[in-house]
Amino acid sequence: MATDLLSNEGPRQKVGFVGLGTMGFAMAANLARAGFPLTVWNRTPGRAGPLLALGAREASSPREVARSSDVVVTCVTDSPQVTEVVFGPGGLAEGFATGSLLVDCSTTSPASARDLGARLHDGGVAVIDAPVSGGSEGAVAGTLTIMVGGESADVERAHDVLYAMGRTVTHLGPIGSGQVAKAVNQVILCGTYLGVAEGVVLAMKAGMDVERLVSALAGGAAGSWVLENRSGRMIDDSYPLGFKIALHRKDMAIALELSRSVGAVLPVAALAASFEDGLIAQGHGDDDNSALARPVRLLSGL
Repeated sequence: MATDLLSNEGPRQKVGFVGLGTMGFAMAANLARAGFPLTVWNRTPGRAGPLLALGAREASSPREVARSSDVVVTCVTDSPQVTEVVFGPGGLAEGFATGSLLVDCSTTSPASARDLGARLHDGGVAVIDAPVSGGSEGAVAGTLTIMVGGESADVERAHDVLYAMGRTVTHLGPIGSGQVAKAVNQVILCGTYLGVAEGVVLAMKAGMDVERLVSALAGGAAGSWVLENRSGRMIDDSYPLGFKIALHRKDMAIALELSRSVGAVLPVAALAASFEDGLIAQGHGDDDNSALARPVRLLSGL
């Protein structure tokens, strides 16, 4: 897309949002602030209150969201949850009109995205897969990176909705392409987390002023979002929620399955996944993803 500005042409599309978790709530809030007529629903009640204060309306079911909306955004945990809110009793599929557009910002497998698109296509509903990256901070600030798969006309139709939630929106190909990109993102991210964790631990063991060192490194080739935003947690050995280890492990399963299907070997991703399995078994599944530093610290005697 050529611009990151919202279009001022024509009336605002009516938007629905299903899934008000840590990411979805902030994304929906930005849609409300951008002036879209917004209808929301969440499986667990009680999440919508602040959105109602921003002018949103709460629906009683996904079906009601679809009936009230031109474009519906979903942001739920995984493929089974997408299937439930779309095709389950009272689901979106029961409320969609011909010509509706579904923007799925959940992280699922590429095959699941393609299946979703095929199933809704027969009913005249268009689908784009649009998983996001940028963490809870990016969701709040509206600066997410959004990786999009789908037909060009459908992606263009979603332009203003996507740019109300993110800063960088890239159409990468047919449906499923966004999910492939998200898998690649998560593979790179896990390697970065492990690299920063190892660097922090090495500096600590060597007696360095680690915070000062991080400031020095941030301006060089070792600089990264993880170094800037998550190294402090690794130094303090404290991992308040940003993006759950358990959710990243789910994403890694998708990436590792994709790697097997295409014949790619991902040794660092496999190591990260094994560390995450251990963390989840130890009760740290709700910790932020930067808790990948825990096993590195432990192995180093910290």
